[in-house]
Amino acid sequence: MGDVLSQNEIDALLSALSDGQVDVEEMMTTKSQTRIRVYDFKRPNKFSTDQIRSLQNIHENFCRGLTTYFSGNLHTISECSVLSIEQITYDEFIRSLPNPTVLGLYSMNPLEGTILIEVSPSLTFTVVDRLLGGQGEGIEKNRDLTEIEKTIIENRLSSMTYITEEAWAEVYELKPTLVSMETNPQFTQIVAPNEMVVLITIEVRVGQEVGMINICMPYLVLEPILDKLSTFFLFSTQAKVTSPEQVDAIRRKIEWAKVDMVAFLGHSEILVRDLLDLTKGDVIPLHQSVNDPLPIFVGEFMKFKSVPGLHGEHLAVQVTEIIKEGGEEDG
Repeated sequence: MGDVLSQNEIDALLSALSDGQVDVEEMMTTKSQTRIRVYDFKRPNKFSTDQIRSLQNIHENFCRGLTTYFSGNLHTISECSVLSIEQITYDEFIRSLPNPTVLGLYSMNPLEGTILIEVSPSLTFTVVDRLLGGQGEGIEKNRDLTEIEKTIIENRLSSMTYITEEAWAEVYELKPTLVSMETNPQFTQIVAPNEMVVLITIEVRVGQEVGMINICMPYLVLEPILDKLSTFFLFSTQAKVTSPEQVDAIRRKIEWAKVDMVAFLGHSEILVRDLLDLTKGDVIPLHQSVNDPLPIFVGEFMKFKSVPGLHGEHLAVQVTEIIKEGGEEDG
């Protein structure tokens, strides 16, 4: 039901109409235009806003896992982020891909059907170059992969199954499996050309290079669990309350964690020729006074100061000061 006008508002409107300040025809045209909404029957939106947001949350988790994987596997700084999520037809997706490119076909048991993960050529050759000992540079002109390069990329695509499984764990227990790898988009037909798919575009930065990963998920594959996507969004937006029991459990686990603790006795610099001439009984002076406290490092951070001594028959240090500078930033 629309808003009810007060008597003063009605009088003001009638006065405006009589003075010509408001055009009746213009009001009717504007009102009719606001009721018209363009709808393309060839591209119906089958995913609701809540479901799209759930997919956004899921693939943000996927990006975090992918960032960790690339950083460890390629031994360089990597960063992944969700760039966009849109609904398009499968034909539009396939026509937008370069040829050749890397296409991983995955089954999503127990769901029926296949999803596609496309890795852009720029990212593909960056990964290959990095793994073969290069600096992680892409190529200026696209080309087919060699057999060795195909094997390298196929192994990376297979490793993504574990990341996908973890990202979906809170919504549904999926068991992704790499079925095959293709390089020609025109020979990859997982659904009819006019079927709707949701396309998740992920930007991947490896060192100074930037590439894309496109995840194509057909509506027919996700249809059985769409209600779970809506439910997941509702629960994920609620504030998470941490109970005292959970805090205690986390504290106990942290207390049993092992960390490296090192008492730094001092350092010295000598010439290589002096190092080569060292013999038994020679003394190397340290840049550390016997009266100065010894720093104790926990991991990479200095946490204590101490003095050296003996504890029974063992060498030991006695803590004399606790370093509190930096707070939580020190780890």
